[in-house]
Amino acid sequence: MAVSTETVMAIKTYQNQAEALVKNYFLADPFIPYTSVLGGIFACKVVYDLSQLVSTFYIKAYNGLTKIQRIEWNNRGMSTIHAIFITAMSLYFVFWSDLFSDQQHTGLVTLRSSQLSIIGLGVSIGYFFVDFGMIFLYYPTLGGKEYVIHHSLSTIAVAYSMLSGELQLYTYMCLISEVTTPEINMRWYLDTAGLKRSAAYLINGLAIFLAWLMARILLFLYLFYHIYWHYDQVIQMSLFGCLLTFLVPAVLFTMNLMWFGKIIKGLKKALAKRL
Repeated sequence: MAVSTETVMAIKTYQNQAEALVKNYFLADPFIPYTSVLGGIFACKVVYDLSQLVSTFYIKAYNGLTKIQRIEWNNRGMSTIHAIFITAMSLYFVFWSDLFSDQQHTGLVTLRSSQLSIIGLGVSIGYFFVDFGMIFLYYPTLGGKEYVIHHSLSTIAVAYSMLSGELQLYTYMCLISEVTTPEINMRWYLDTAGLKRSAAYLINGLAIFLAWLMARILLFLYLFYHIYWHYDQVIQMSLFGCLLTFLVPAVLFTMNLMWFGKIIKGLKKALAKRL
């Protein structure tokens, strides 16, 4: 059946209106932070549902879990995808992009930002909002007080950085630590699936140790070094920006050291059983 000219014109009109709405509002500079946050929340919902769907049909151990275990299973799938996304974004901005390069002469490195860097932080905030909500809803199953402290500091710092344009370099440096999340989640998956004594569990433990050492210990030491050598630029931020720059990495680093001690003890115990 042929489509009338009037119908084609009506469809074209609606298409043009939709494109104008996206361009003038959702992708307009003032709305990009909020659009990216909503996009992050929507992406979390999609990934959570896909994890539930795929696991139900293709992972035998999933259907034998309790209701709360299935919720945590899907939650960890969501956090893994976010970790992969934000780690890739962070590595790009910190090591490959020239946005925060000292060779750039476009202003203070502590005040630089771009549309893409804002979008990346917005998506991450959307994830933190969703995960925070689930932690409170099922507290303390999905995480105790240390997770609340971690997520609170992370959300405040990332949100301020996104909205103000300040300290985005240091925010992305801290977010590289999300590279350890997939390994942590895999440890839980293997344990829940009854594979704690498998070779995969031991290899994953070694991966956690190495990733944690690189991303949450050595990289944070480099972050403190960078802050020291760019102190004259750091202090030109707002008072709250300076406070976040000095406080948040220090608190997170302290928590990282405490968790790293537990990782080392656990790895020693696992290796001792193998010898």
